[in-house]
Amino acid sequence: MDIDIKHPYLLFLGEAHDMLAAKTAIGVAHWRPEWCVGQLRLPGCNATCSLPDLTLEQAKEKGAKTVIIGVANRGGKFSAAWIELMVKALGLGFDLASGLHNKLTDITEVVAAAKQRKRSLFDVRHPTREFEVGDGKKRTGKRLLAVGTDCSIGKMYSTLALEREMRKRGMKADFRATGQTGIFIAGSGVSIDAVVSDFVSGAVEWLSPANDPDHWDLIEGQGSLFHPSYAGVTMGLIHGAQPDALVICHEPGRPHMRGLKHYPLPDVEQCMEANLKAATLTNPKAHYVGVCLNTSAMKEDEARKALEETGKKFGLPCVDPVRWGVGPLVDHLQKAG
Repeated sequence: MDIDIKHPYLLFLGEAHDMLAAKTAIGVAHWRPEWCVGQLRLPGCNATCSLPDLTLEQAKEKGAKTVIIGVANRGGKFSAAWIELMVKALGLGFDLASGLHNKLTDITEVVAAAKQRKRSLFDVRHPTREFEVGDGKKRTGKRLLAVGTDCSIGKMYSTLALEREMRKRGMKADFRATGQTGIFIAGSGVSIDAVVSDFVSGAVEWLSPANDPDHWDLIEGQGSLFHPSYAGVTMGLIHGAQPDALVICHEPGRPHMRGLKHYPLPDVEQCMEANLKAATLTNPKAHYVGVCLNTSAMKEDEARKALEETGKKFGLPCVDPVRWGVGPLVDHLQKAG
């Protein structure tokens, strides 16, 4: 699904209670800073993209063309408090783009305002085409899939960092977005969690078609096989990706599964085994090529020690994609051919 959302962007963070609740806005600001003029936060917001706080009027003066609803709340619902602001934004000449489960095009006031001002509404989470059921047939080209011990743990950042590093080295590589934030960044993709369950694996097969033998599709992972809320999406994604290579993503010290205080994170080794077993259904040669740790909550010396110890434990390159890049992991891929 290709989209044509006009930038620069004003990133709307709403009343996000923590940084993860604003992960869409933060991800866009991190990977496409040149597209962003500022952020708009409501009272009580505890998140930031480290961009200037702007009103709608100030953002318009700075040339912003689209307001991105950059909140990723549980269940993907619009807050009633946002509707007045969105109608005002349309009245000022902005387009609106959202990645939530609820649609902009289902809000009567928003649709009426957009029609009156001839503005565009983008619901990027909702596919605009139908997909076939997955068939599990082998496709040419190479595929890498990021999997994780939890959701919101670094799978998108890992695959985007891999794309950047591999392209720097002249390798054929494309990031394949499977979530709303990735779609905003890449300009195309399929939000897998909005696809009817029977067609998830088929949608991923469509997203990552046959390609040159030396071309890598870097497929953004979603959810976790160990998360009671999202394991179903993860399983369909694994089967459709038919990954040749797997990267496991983990955040040391995270106290529990995202949104579920009564569920602890699984052991990394246990998670690796489960994902590999699932992957071998459609690619018996699937194997791990690295570990990506999110060490954002750790001091530098503590983080470096964690990377070293984890790498030794699994005999794989272990990196923090944001802090120090993915160079060792790409070295490993190149040596393995």
